[in-house]
Amino acid sequence: MDYETLLLEKDGNVAVVRLNRPPVNSLNEKAYREIYHAFCDLEIDPSVSVVILTGSGEKAFAAGLDVKEVAGKSIPDYLAFRNITRLCLDKVAGIEKPTIAAVFGFVLGGGCELALACDLRIAADNATLGCPEINLGIIPGSGGTQRLPRLIGTAKAKELLFMGESVGAEEARLLGLVNKVVGKDNLLEEAKTWAKKLAAKPPVALRLLKNTIDQGMNLDLPSAIHYESNCFVVAYVSEDGREGFQAFLEKRKPLFKGK
Repeated sequence: MDYETLLLEKDGNVAVVRLNRPPVNSLNEKAYREIYHAFCDLEIDPSVSVVILTGSGEKAFAAGLDVKEVAGKSIPDYLAFRNITRLCLDKVAGIEKPTIAAVFGFVLGGGCELALACDLRIAADNATLGCPEINLGIIPGSGGTQRLPRLIGTAKAKELLFMGESVGAEEARLLGLVNKVVGKDNLLEEAKTWAKKLAAKPPVALRLLKNTIDQGMNLDLPSAIHYESNCFVVAYVSEDGREGFQAFLEKRKPLFKGK
């Protein structure tokens, strides 16, 4: 598929999706649609094990919604737009393969919500992250009020969302909003290093691990532990699970096949 708002490249079994709407990679309806379709395609692509999401240019990963396009929409038109953004973010969050957001510059509003939907976040040291929608008289509408508190805690999330304030990369790391901070020039290289480490893990167990964490977060603790136990059994009886045990006993490196 040809994209107008994205650039897609592959490095071995790692796919890199770049937002490509200069100068700040603002998100419009077409961008959300194309992100959705790209992640759908990558999810079923057997040659891809991990997906990196980043931006083009030097100024921003994504500075939020394309306000010019969204402003003035009728209620029915906005509800249709809302459905597209929901479809997109749900796909980014729900894809079975691990995802890494490599963010830099402005990571605001919808751009921050897009990064929050990924499994891991690596930030350049010039990154500024936040959901300042309150300053426009609105609130986050693509998961910001839900994913941010789950990452950094309710009190701090309320502070940032209520105040409409953003944080720099190092503070974001200390809060748990990003996993690592690196220099801008090393950002994609570091993301690929992490991606290749993930790609070397057993696919069945990694898929189950992601699913168990994500689904368990929405359950009470006893139900989540029961769900984890069931997923453990699936991993244990998989070919990869058997291979892992056998390789350990034979003191050799396991050969995982993703089955």
